[in-house]
Formats: sequence, structure tokens, C-alpha cells
Amino acid sequence: MKKVVVFHVDANSAYLSWTAAAMLEQGYKTDIRTIPAVIAGDPENRHGIILAKSQKAKACGIRTGESLMEAKGKCPNVSIFPADYDLYLLCSDALYRILRQYTPLVQRYSIDECFMDCTGSAQVVENPVKWASHIKGRIEKELGFTVNIGIGQNKLCAKMAGELEKPNKVITLWPHEIKQKLWPLPVRELFMVGRATEKKLHKMNIYTVGELANADRDLLRGVLKSHGALICDYANGIDSEPIFINEDILQKGISNSLTLPFDAEKREELLQELLSLCERVGMRLRQLKKRASLVCVTLKSSSFFSRRHQVQMQGYINTTSEIYRIASQLVDEIWTGEPIRQIGVRVSNFIDEEEVQLSFFDPVDQMRQEELEQAVDKIRTRFGTRSIIRGCFAGSAIDPVQGGINDGNYLTMGGYGHEDRC
Repeated sequence: MKKVVVFHVDANSAYLSWTAAAMLEQGYKTDIRTIPAVIAGDPENRHGIILAKSQKAKACGIRTGESLMEAKGKCPNVSIFPADYDLYLLCSDALYRILRQYTPLVQRYSIDECFMDCTGSAQVVENPVKWASHIKGRIEKELGFTVNIGIGQNKLCAKMAGELEKPNKVITLWPHEIKQKLWPLPVRELFMVGRATEKKLHKMNIYTVGELANADRDLLRGVLKSHGALICDYANGIDSEPIFINEDILQKGISNSLTLPFDAEKREELLQELLSLCERVGMRLRQLKKRASLVCVTLKSSSFFSRRHQVQMQGYINTTSEIYRIASQLVDEIWTGEPIRQIGVRVSNFIDEEEVQLSFFDPVDQMRQEELEQAVDKIRTRFGTRSIIRGCFAGSAIDPVQGGINDGNYLTMGGYGHEDRC
């Protein structure tokens, strides 16, 4: 039987590593990976959420997702750097191009992760650890950041292998290693076991991956439905999900949100901030060569009360102008006039650009608008995102293209998001 070899390549502390590599290339004297450092939003603008952290910051107890205030309480001298999503996409593309030189069967799993099916390469199958180490070393030398590479007989094993020890490691998880390496782990460490499932498993006296692997499958199905059978398979290293070859990062939605520097109390202010967010969403949508049929807007008031409203359209759109037109209508429908602290916009339910059937009844203005915005995209790609802006932003204190830190929700294995993520 032919041996299947799958690599899972994961950039270590991706946002921080990519920022560090870019800064060193530009002459910055300190490698921020060697000091207590974090990637976070601007605390002056109330964006203080930790997006990535260095190993020394981690050693201080700083966790991804906590507030900057909490992080500073743990490490007062932590260095803070802003996120640059455009840079991160470039780094992700560079990583993908290197991996494609070893096999055409590469799946871009997320912005900082890829799967590689190396089964067709006799050299790699014969000595996968050697080749993984070679790829890892080449990425560090040529791109300036490190990766973990997990190796297994399927995507699940490869991914779990890469999580066993970090950073900058090559680790295997073959069938004969599952009992030794995987089963002793807390059940929470298994892919697709989140907080809610963990609590249910604990009530069943299941605390480790090994206990889950050997649990009664009928009992698991009774409590967790089909998810119980899935995670039981995962605990035993069973996964039949194939590698999906894709050049672009698979996304099920594009979202962009912003915590405002000051609470917005006027409709004009709120809509101008919304337009700046729609600019980024529209650009990303066209960059992916997709159209969307669902638009969603979220508002959070100064008292932290959230309102969310969405609309499912019959047709598909990809222009900033149309996204903004619909999003502004949604704002008017849910905003009660209270001061707004945070605003977000999201588009989803994609189809490929070329799948749209043109009609004689399509508005001529719509086609012209699409051509206009595509031309603007080309100018911004060449000369910078803010090289051309809408007239309403001229002389305004509002950034004409905002956001880009959390720019998408990426599909995971099998198209399922983590159960505890939203």
C-alpha cells in the first residue's frame, strides 16, 4: 500500500514574525522576536487587543486576544507594534510560492498555514523529516521567519503534529506514534474540541485524548451527535479529508471592523466611518475575484450593547459603492441614535466573479462602476492604498481606507469553523 505523506506548514507567531522580518529588512536594529513584544491595535484609538506575541511576551503570561491593558499589567515594558495586513498577505504569498516548488498539491488553509500532499514525491516519502527540515531552513533563510512542519498520514495528524512542540520544529505523528504523542494530551488540545465540548466531555469523565479515543461511540453520539463521532475519529488519528488545491486563501466571508477614536453620535460621522470600512472589504472581495450576496452590519454602543442586522440579496455584488449603499441602509434600520463605539461590516455567500450571468437588464451605471473600481484597485496596488481616495475624505480626519487587521474568516478542514469561534 502506497505511503501517504502530508505536511502541515505553520508560520510561528505569524503576525509578529512577519512584522519583525520586514522591520529588519528596513534597517530596524532590534529583532522584536527576541524581546517582550506584541502586535496589537493602537491603544490611543482603543484598538488594544493582542493579535500576536513574542516568546518572551508569552513567558510573561501575555495571551492572544486579551486587552493591551491586561498585557501591560503583566509586562509593563512590553513593546507594541501595529498590524499590517497587506504585508501579511505578501508574506503568505511568498510562503505559498516556495511550497509550490516541492509539490503542486498545496492547500492554503489560512493566511499562515498550508497543507502539502507529498505522496507523489518518492524522495520526500523516503525521508520526509529530511525534506521538511530542508523546506523549513529555506523559508527561514529566504523569507526571514520560522515555521513548524507537522508530518502525518493525513491532514489531522499533520496538523496535530505541528502543535506538539513549538517553535521552529519538524515533528511527526505516524499511526504508531498516536498513543505515545497524542493520547496523553488534554482533550481540549484536540482539533475541533472547544470549550463547550470540553465541558460536556468532562461530565462524561473524559479528560484526555486517549480517553476520548477509547470512549463508547454510541454514548458520544448520544451526547454530541455527529460531532462526537468526528472527534472520536480524530482522537484515533482518523481523517479522510483530502487536500483541496487552491491558490487563494479559502474564505467564507470578508469582515472589517473598527473601534472608533471617539463615540460617533452623528449619522454623517457614522456613515463616513462605514464607507472607509467598505472600501477595504470591496477591495478584498475584488482581489479574491468573488461576488457576495449577503451584507451584514454590526454596531456596538458606548455601553457595549451590540446590534446586528443583515440582508440576503437575490443578486451578487462586488463594488464598494453597492456594499456601502446596502450597509448604510442596514445602519439606518438598527441605529437608535445612541453613541456608537464600534462598527463592523461583513460580506459572505460568495460565488466566483465569472459565474455571474450578464443580462441586458443590468444597469449600465453598475457595469461602469465596476470598471471604475477595478481601475482604482490597479492604481492602489501600484502606488499604495491611499494614493487615490474619495472626495468626501479630502480634508477629513477619517482614514479613507480603514481596517485590514481581521480581514476574513478562513475555512478550516472540511469547511467547518471551530465550534467555539464566531
